[in-house]
Amino acid sequence: MLNRRHLRQFLALVDTGSFTAAANQLHVAQPTLSAGIAELERALGTAVIVRERRALRLTEAGNRLLIHARAIEREFGLAERGVLESPRPAPPLRLGVIASLATRMVAEIAGRFAAGRLTLTEAPDADLRRRLAEHRLDAVLTTLHGAEAGAEVLLEEGYAMVLPAAHRLAGREVLLPEELAGETMIARRSCEILAETSRFFTARGVRPHFAFRGANDDRCLALVAAGAGVTTAPVSLAGAGTVAVPLQGYDYRRRIGLIVAGGQEAPVAASGLAPILHEVLVAGD
Repeated sequence: MLNRRHLRQFLALVDTGSFTAAANQLHVAQPTLSAGIAELERALGTAVIVRERRALRLTEAGNRLLIHARAIEREFGLAERGVLESPRPAPPLRLGVIASLATRMVAEIAGRFAAGRLTLTEAPDADLRRRLAEHRLDAVLTTLHGAEAGAEVLLEEGYAMVLPAAHRLAGREVLLPEELAGETMIARRSCEILAETSRFFTARGVRPHFAFRGANDDRCLALVAAGAGVTTAPVSLAGAGTVAVPLQGYDYRRRIGLIVAGGQEAPVAASGLAPILHEVLVAGD
């Protein structure tokens, strides 16, 4: 069967005028080239080159083949250049998001990008920052610690007690810590201030029974909505079936910000993320 390798060997032989020169041009051994020309002639059923004492001569079939071989090789070259010169699609933007970000916000972020243009990774803050430093992420949306160079604050919010909507205290404007002494608690393992929260209640003599401890915020909040207990959370996590009520003295706040990878590795698209994310976070707050 005739193939491109045969045609390239034939053209090299015609252009250089010798088997030695053609083999060098193609970076193959001379016996390999000779075998290739023999395969070509067997595929065509006729000779295309006649070896004379000091030169090579094309047969009539060889002259006809030369016209087609040059046209075919020219088309191959055009096809290769066309593919290589066509614009390549940009790789998807790799965005990391803090695990305690509300699911509706993450879903809205994903919805702002066309399919294949964004890859989302959920992880705790420390993991996100490590992956960013290793250039495994282009940007991260995470909690900020103090003043961080290069970070842009997109959302600032407080923490509150999240109660079932039908809870007896759900209508209060503010709660006192001691009012929660008899409540069953749901512990959010993903909470950024878990240690501070524990100290807050311990210092006020509140040692509640814990019905559930889990890192999945959606599950924790679903249990609250079902009446299985109450929990502390950023106010943005309160959703259907729950109510966020401020807790006296529990004045913690968190800032969610965008950190973009430095250097040449971060795509240009990462620099335009902040306005999109700010709109999503503010709307979903």
